[in-house]
Amino acid sequence: MMRALYLLYAAVAYAIFFATFLYLIAFVGNFSLVPVTVDFARVATPGKAALIDAALIALFGIQHSVMARPGFKAGWTRIVPAPIERSTYVLFASIALIVLMAFWHQLTAPVWTVTHGVGAAILWVLFASGWAIVLTSTFLINHFELFGLQQAWFALRERAAAPPVLRQPFFYKFVRHPLYSGFFIAFWATPVMTVGHLLLAAGLSIHMLIAIRLEERDLIDIFGEAYVGYRRRVGMLIPRVGGR
Repeated sequence: MMRALYLLYAAVAYAIFFATFLYLIAFVGNFSLVPVTVDFARVATPGKAALIDAALIALFGIQHSVMARPGFKAGWTRIVPAPIERSTYVLFASIALIVLMAFWHQLTAPVWTVTHGVGAAILWVLFASGWAIVLTSTFLINHFELFGLQQAWFALRERAAAPPVLRQPFFYKFVRHPLYSGFFIAFWATPVMTVGHLLLAAGLSIHMLIAIRLEERDLIDIFGEAYVGYRRRVGMLIPRVGGR
C-alpha cells in the first residue's frame, strides 16, 4: 500500500512540475495565454522591483543547487523515504519556481528591440529550439528517473535501480550539459529584451554556471577518470572545436 502511495505522490509531483514547466515557457516568452509573464507582472519602483526579483532568483538557485547535493540527500533521506526523495526535490523546485513567477515584478524599460521581421522570426525559432533541446535532453538521459517517477515505480515493483553509467547519447556527444545549453538559448533569445527579462536571464545564467560546477564535482566523484576524460574532450555548453 505504501509503495502505491509513493507512486501516486511521484505522479502528482511530476504533474505539478510539467504544468510549471509549460507555464515557465509562456512566462519567459510573454505569451498572453497566462496572466503573469516576465514583462506583465507586479508593479513596484524600479529599485524595489529589482531587489525582489533578484531575491526570488537567489531563492530558486539556492533550493535547486543545495537540495541536489549528495550530502544534503544523505541527510534528507532520513526524513523522506528514498523512493520519493527525487520527487520531493522536483516538487520543491517547482514550488520555488512558482513563487518566483507569482511574485515577480516587471521592469519594462527596453534593452533591445528587434523589429525586423526576419530577425524577430529567427529569435523566436531559437526560443522554441531552446525549450525543445531542454525537453529532448531529459529523455536522452532518462526523463522519468530525472523527475522521480522511475524510483517510485521501481519501489512498487520491488526492483533495484541499475548502477549509474556514463552515457553520451546524441547532444551529449557534443556538449556535456545540453539541458543547460537549451535553457541559455531559451532565456536569451527574444526580440524584445527588457530590463526585467535581462535580470531573469542573467540571474538564472549565473545560477546555471554555478550548478554545472557543483554537478561536475559530483559526477567526477561517481565516474572518476571516465568523466574527467569526457570533460577534456567535450565542451561544457557549446561544441568544442579544435583544442581545449
